[in-house]
Amino acid sequence: MDSIDLNHELSRIDDHWSPRIITSLNGQDVKVATFLGAYHWHAHSDADELFLVLKGCFTMEFRDRTVNVSEGQIVVVPQGVEHRPVADAPCSVLLFEPTGLVSTGDM
Repeated sequence: MDSIDLNHELSRIDDHWSPRIITSLNGQDVKVATFLGAYHWHAHSDADELFLVLKGCFTMEFRDRTVNVSEGQIVVVPQGVEHRPVADAPCSVLLFEPTGLVSTGDM
């Protein structure tokens, strides 16, 4: 039961769009990632995802709208909803996802 230094964990990431698990709880993985550019369109048929912006900002694109997410804000993507995160500048994110979720989705 040690504390986790998010800045240290983020400093260990040297590539974008590759979430790293930093801890787990109640069947959920807590991950850190950096975003830059556009990820691909995808969905998770049986899992919600939570994104918390630690530094920077990004846009979560949905097929029918976009949501801007800034430092200190979260967005939850419900299961089965197609989405694509896009970051115009480097963005640090904390994610909560079910253990074993594949970040590329199932579509």
